[in-house]
Amino acid sequence: MDLRIFTEPQQGASYGTLLAVAKAAEDLGFDAFYRSDHYLRMGAGNGLPGPTDAWITLAGLARETKRIRLGTLMTAGTFRLPGVLAIQVAQVDQMSGGRVELGLGAGWFEEEHKAYGIPFPRERVGRLEEQLAIITGLWGTEVGGRFSYDGTYYQLTDSPALPKPAQAKVPILIGGHGATRTPRLAAQYADEFNIPFASIEDSEKQFGRVRDAAETAGRSADDLVYSNALVVCVGRNDAEVARRAAIIGRDVEELKANGLAGSPAEVVDKIGSYGKIGSSRIYLQILDLDDLEHLELISAQVQSQVT
Repeated sequence: MDLRIFTEPQQGASYGTLLAVAKAAEDLGFDAFYRSDHYLRMGAGNGLPGPTDAWITLAGLARETKRIRLGTLMTAGTFRLPGVLAIQVAQVDQMSGGRVELGLGAGWFEEEHKAYGIPFPRERVGRLEEQLAIITGLWGTEVGGRFSYDGTYYQLTDSPALPKPAQAKVPILIGGHGATRTPRLAAQYADEFNIPFASIEDSEKQFGRVRDAAETAGRSADDLVYSNALVVCVGRNDAEVARRAAIIGRDVEELKANGLAGSPAEVVDKIGSYGKIGSSRIYLQILDLDDLEHLELISAQVQSQVT
């Protein structure tokens, strides 16, 4: 089981804080550092010092880390035009020496669009499908060739399809709970399917839908990586778990029911249950980004048992 660190900077984090977490994650042997792509805090609080942009953050981290993979859960399709996003991701991949992964979603949080003057179109999944076709088409066009696309939402004419990523194939993640269109898009475009904040039972059902969609599309279901994103709250004892839960404003029993919480042994056991239904990678949602001792504990007593 690969363990990756997943952050939510819109809740309140500077680039410096994110850099400290990414470097700690790299030093502690985690597989990747991921971040969300949001511009507005969710829930109570002021979100100070304010939002950071996902791809500007990853560009900085690309130059300040050496090994760890870097990506988004999920880049919002509403924030960037597909041709621009293809350029941005390719450049950051070059800057990192080929360590970037692109999680791409349709975008869903209407309030942040209103807050920053970003259009929030009604038909977003159809746009996402065209974005996936364009981004993969641009990257897949041979150097010296041209790429054109005439879609309902986007049109590209005679694009030189540059720059290219450092990797021959940037891994693409698609995720979500949708029962039909999401599995179909994952089967067509994804290297990895991720389901966020889902129970073992719901994860197994959704993995099954994606596997069926892949087979229907003429692709082996085992070509995809299947992963989960889950909040994590680990402590050496009950008091430490309760302290960490209180800091992030969550109830311990709720965290145990809906995430990975409790002692290292409890968390290892629950990770194993996700592994049994086909998950081979878990994104650990870290909500207190100042608690680097939490990462150290997870590395020493959880990661060491499951990888």
